[in-house]
Amino acid sequence: MSTDQATHQLPTLGRLGVADPTDVSALDVAKAWFEGFSSAVKSKDTTSIVDLFLEDGFWKDVLALTWDFRSIGGKTDIKRLLDARLAVTGISALKLSSEPTSAPVLQKPYPDLALVRFCFEFETNYGKGTGVCYLVPFAGGNWKAYTLFTCLDSLNDFPEKVGALRNPTADHGTWEERVRQQAEFPNNDPTVIVIGAGHTGLEIAARLKYIGVPTLVIDRKPRVGDSWRDRYKALCLHDTIWYNQTPYLQFPTTWPVYSPAPKLADWLEGYAKFLELNVWTASTITKTAWDEKTKTWTVEISRGGHGTRVLSVKHLVFATGFGGRAVLPDIPGKADYKGTAVHSSEFTSAANYIGKKAIVVGACNSGHDIAQDFHNHGVDITMYQRSSTFVVSVKAVAAMLGAFYQEGFPTDLADVLNTSLPNAVVRQLHKRMVPDVANTTDKEILDGLAKVGFKTNLGPYEAGIIPLLYERAGGYYMDTGTSKHIINGTIKIKNGSSIEQFTEKGLKFADGTELHADVIVFATGYGDPRDSMREVCGPEVAAKVGQVWGMDDEGQVPGVWRDCGHEGLWFGIGNLALSRFHSLHLAMQIKAIEEGILNKSEVVF
Repeated sequence: MSTDQATHQLPTLGRLGVADPTDVSALDVAKAWFEGFSSAVKSKDTTSIVDLFLEDGFWKDVLALTWDFRSIGGKTDIKRLLDARLAVTGISALKLSSEPTSAPVLQKPYPDLALVRFCFEFETNYGKGTGVCYLVPFAGGNWKAYTLFTCLDSLNDFPEKVGALRNPTADHGTWEERVRQQAEFPNNDPTVIVIGAGHTGLEIAARLKYIGVPTLVIDRKPRVGDSWRDRYKALCLHDTIWYNQTPYLQFPTTWPVYSPAPKLADWLEGYAKFLELNVWTASTITKTAWDEKTKTWTVEISRGGHGTRVLSVKHLVFATGFGGRAVLPDIPGKADYKGTAVHSSEFTSAANYIGKKAIVVGACNSGHDIAQDFHNHGVDITMYQRSSTFVVSVKAVAAMLGAFYQEGFPTDLADVLNTSLPNAVVRQLHKRMVPDVANTTDKEILDGLAKVGFKTNLGPYEAGIIPLLYERAGGYYMDTGTSKHIINGTIKIKNGSSIEQFTEKGLKFADGTELHADVIVFATGYGDPRDSMREVCGPEVAAKVGQVWGMDDEGQVPGVWRDCGHEGLWFGIGNLALSRFHSLHLAMQIKAIEEGILNKSEVVF
């Protein structure tokens, strides 16, 4: 983040110098502000628009104004954004939402913070969008915009073929062969190849299919869903079912709140079949070449027993996960060890080690899950904690991160609301939420862990899981029950001393102690998400691709779902919620480029 965004402070009543607005109508406040905003937008009066914002307010945009993911902070930069993009974008037809779930509401998350949140609809020259605004009380009884979010939802001439726009033709006996032929691309090439048939790759393919972009998904594994099916058997999602819904096809109401990985794998296999996605499994890309003149990729694909195909496509999308290659620490003496040592990506089940001793190196989500698996099978298990861990209960996570994801609440609106605040604001809110949760909801768990020597933290800036996710893609454990076994001692803990070397029977530590184990599982994470791209595309292409995961100066992920530095090359990375929402935005960018609506080099701001 830039210095201003990194040091941003919440607009508390004290900072604003106003009293608590105890007797106000959220609807009246929203209408008054929105009327002025709409009038200024209609007349392209950027000065008047900016006057409706706090001095350190924000305008966050997903594609609507910028064809990008941007968070603009401060009135000066918001004015610069509007001067450059308002007229050419043609924002119009602004309408305040009155639906019960999105109508204006007064929110008081803390005694010193009051906001009126409202949603609105708008149109641009290119499509339709949704907006979310948060107002705060200002001197003289006025209200000003603290943050405003604009998000493009659809393209005018190329809407998703769903609902009333679905295929109306009766298919008498030709459907099965048509689907098979479509997946083979016998007489034409796809426009897009998506690499990876996990949840992200399939969701991207679904969005592209139903916006009219021919797409092929490539995966080296034999079955769709194997990226989840082949992981350790104890894996179960730590996010709720409402957070993890998939586009176009909702989980049934009988689905468990937390999805077991093999069950999710089967769902994804069905998802690809029911949505008629084109997927080649057991296939590997063996060669690629980018033609700068034609702006196309030549892609050679080995299809196992089906020979080799060479395709010419406009876009490659890497949907190969948060990390790259498995990371294993370089520990001396591995050849001396007589037991089994594997990375968590190679581990399947503790059932293979009943009656033996085990060590798990790593104390985040995977480390806890695997330790729990060993415990469930009666294996003598010790978890080695290399550094402190942010631990938060799934109950608290659901309250902090999944507040909008509940039974009966529209998922598409939840996605918009969940994305509407800039990360600079989210950080400040979580700097309050996380210590509060640690001292209330999770106090018993954290106190119990401290008593047995398990080291915890509150995350970077004491803001918990969000900065850990975006800055490290790890470093946390969302507690689904393993903490209680650490507290009662049935899962033992070793920390405070570095691993010195393997021994014949286990691991020796710098403090002179040694742990014996028949199996050592390294839950030590993964490398750079660009690893797969480097292997497939080579060093010349990779040299043009900048940082992919993390946060840029505006608090946005720098190279995912958006331009990554190389034309025709994209990354899709995220959990099920991020991928569900932003797969649409990636698909709209690709469709707009293919239809001549969007030329990235011409969008200057």
